[in-house]
Amino acid sequence: MKRFANVLLGVALTLSVPAFADEAGRQGRLLATGGASSIDGAAGGGLTPWAMIAGYGDEGQVGVTVFATRVQLPDYRLDVAGAAVGYGNRVELSVARNRFDLGSLVHTLSLPENTLSQDVLGAKVRLFGDLIYDRLPQVSLGLEYKHQRDFLIPSLVGARRDEDVEGYLAASRLFMGGAFGYNLLVNAGLRYSRANELGLLGFGGDRRTSRSLLKEWAVAVLLNPRWAVGLEYREKPDNLSFAGESDWADLFIGWFPTKHVSVVLAYARLGEIATLDNQNGTYLSIQGGF
Repeated sequence: MKRFANVLLGVALTLSVPAFADEAGRQGRLLATGGASSIDGAAGGGLTPWAMIAGYGDEGQVGVTVFATRVQLPDYRLDVAGAAVGYGNRVELSVARNRFDLGSLVHTLSLPENTLSQDVLGAKVRLFGDLIYDRLPQVSLGLEYKHQRDFLIPSLVGARRDEDVEGYLAASRLFMGGAFGYNLLVNAGLRYSRANELGLLGFGGDRRTSRSLLKEWAVAVLLNPRWAVGLEYREKPDNLSFAGESDWADLFIGWFPTKHVSVVLAYARLGEIATLDNQNGTYLSIQGGF
């Protein structure tokens, strides 16, 4: 896992109506229906997982993805690396390593460490429905085990634990010609979590120790078979009193030249992180698939 390189924003589907009709049933799952890689490691967008399963494996087939992402902010940097395996377009297992460089905050607050990191192990199962072909949207249930590896700083600011399990439910649907003739992807999710800044600042805090039900959503317009643009949003719990925790959002563009490669570039609006406001910057993620 250490050898992979970093993750964040993404997008899903990129195929025009004629391309769907021509390829359906002959080449398994369609281009981009495996999505990109989220910062937690699961398939979907960049900030949040979506209901699709990683890779392009159809019934009885295996799909594998590896990814690297960097988010460059005014005072911080987030690097994520990981991999995911999908089987039968039904089950997904993922792993990711997050590394957060504290940048200027180290000198400002005389911190004992200059980075925070965590490991994420994920599992997702498609419950019912299909992204395209079923009357119902594709609905998936996921679990993520997170372990914060550098707990000294989180414990000093009020975090209660260095590991936790969180769950999420995601529903995704592709509407053919749904946006002025362009295909439209919509994803909506709910997450049950007490992670502070994804878990990089531990779990639970002096303000709240229990889990919160948090909203997530994404919308993507597919401009042609290989390009998509969209928006994404992730609600955060704000458990620590020492600093506010902003909800996250991004504006992204995704490129899917083949089933083996995807690239996502985004403007990420992350707001306040660990007392420093206006942490808005660029996001770049590259994914390879097999």
